[in-house]
Amino acid sequence: MKDVNILINNGANVKKALELFGDMETYDATLETFLQEVPSKLEKIRALKEIGDMANYAILVHSLKSDARYFGFEELGEIAYQHELKSKENDMYYVTEHFDELMAEANRVVNVVKKYMGVGGVVDTPEVKHTNGKKILVVDDSNIIRNFILKILDDSFEVISANDGKEAIDILDDERKRNDIKAVLLDLNMPNVNGFEVLDFYKNKDLFRSIPISIITGVDDKESINKAFKYPIVDILLKPFNERDVKRILEKTINSNI
Repeated sequence: MKDVNILINNGANVKKALELFGDMETYDATLETFLQEVPSKLEKIRALKEIGDMANYAILVHSLKSDARYFGFEELGEIAYQHELKSKENDMYYVTEHFDELMAEANRVVNVVKKYMGVGGVVDTPEVKHTNGKKILVVDDSNIIRNFILKILDDSFEVISANDGKEAIDILDDERKRNDIKAVLLDLNMPNVNGFEVLDFYKNKDLFRSIPISIITGVDDKESINKAFKYPIVDILLKPFNERDVKRILEKTINSNI
């Protein structure tokens, strides 16, 4: 005999769900199907987020939202709904910033359902980060961009952030701090000290070979791009970009041989 209080005490609005399903027997049978299908759906959602396919991401989180609401898991439904809205706006920064929240609530719901169905819960094990002391310096005045890149790279690199060119120069001018930095991702248009001033510092310190650098910027005028390429940078990535773009340019930067 299943204990419906397991669902209710964990936030499921079973009463509202029964307006759709009619009785607990139908609810349980459909919930079993949900339990079988949701792991694959979550994997696909994660994969679409990683390649920045917001159109198909929106379709799948819409489906997750509907499932959650059908069964009375209103918190998951609301989080998925926000992801649906933002992905339809192609807001990859919001999706990345709040992706862990979506996955955490989805996994919580799966655990609750497993407990209710008597098939055992899933214990989420935290991901082990293998940074191996590898550090990446991200220089951008946008907190959104810095956090976006941090979330993308956090499992494989220690990400050091600089709010502007001055902070970046202070870090790079300290030999002890810069020793472990494997690459730099640099914005051009920043207050106080801009990206070109950082590139001049790089040139004066002869750092281009020891710490390869690529540009990430919303500045797309030809003059600025041509000016940047006069320095021995690796590449330029124009905003907006997605997770796959960032990983690609970072790999290219680290593996470059200028």
